[in-house]
Amino acid sequence: MIKYDRLWLTLKQKGISQYQLINKYDVSTGQLDRLRKNESVSTNTLDRLCSILHCGLEDIATYSPDPPD
Repeated sequence: MIKYDRLWLTLKQKGISQYQLINKYDVSTGQLDRLRKNESVSTNTLDRLCSILHCGLEDIATYSPDPPD
């Protein structure tokens, strides 16, 4: 499972609010909602976020394998 917990920390560190992502950078509220819920988002969205935040993918996402059945 991919988790986006680091995104919120990176936003805070960079001094960028969700409001700015929506109004200045045209990130949709739907995308932010999917990120908040750790749901699927496109690589284009991840690329845009990394560009906006001047960071690497590891600064916004982590991968945790699903536990075995």
